[in-house]
Amino acid sequence: MIYLKLFLTFLQIGAVSFGGGYGMISLVREKCLTNAWLTEEEFMNFIAVAESTPGPIAINMATFVGSTQGGILGSLAATFGMVLPSFVIILIIASLIRNFIKYKGVQHTLKGIRPVIVGLIIGTAVTMALNVFINVSLVTDKPQFDIFAAIIFALVVLVSYLYKRIRKKAVSPILLILFSAVLGIIFY
Repeated sequence: MIYLKLFLTFLQIGAVSFGGGYGMISLVREKCLTNAWLTEEEFMNFIAVAESTPGPIAINMATFVGSTQGGILGSLAATFGMVLPSFVIILIIASLIRNFIKYKGVQHTLKGIRPVIVGLIIGTAVTMALNVFINVSLVTDKPQFDIFAAIIFALVVLVSYLYKRIRKKAVSPILLILFSAVLGIIFY
């Protein structure tokens, strides 16, 4: 039954992922491609949609994937599976935090997890960059450089840099997303 599979898959992702939504993207990608729920291109589009909608990216992605596979019940199953482990863990930690965090072993464990989270995020960024800029998602794919993607990326970085330099504050991510959407419409 698809609802149980969605729930168990996203429960597994939620239970073994650290570092928030960005740390989960690589696991969500792997499970979606393995189960043939999404193609690589659809997954990249889902990341864009999940990033541009309100709420945590991992929960948005679980909801979107669940929705495509099982409608409203599928989205509820996937979202509940994604949220349940964090909810239970936070309840346990909140009740034990005062006594728990003082142990050196716990502090060292948390410090050891940080580089893994950074590695997962960097790995996901590299995978996405390869897919976006040279259309490579598998080692066997023939690279094809996408000049429009590079131009859009360069323009977004330039606008962000100039805005920060002139206004002395960072540009809103929402404005950057809208700007890149307009550029996408123009170039593609």
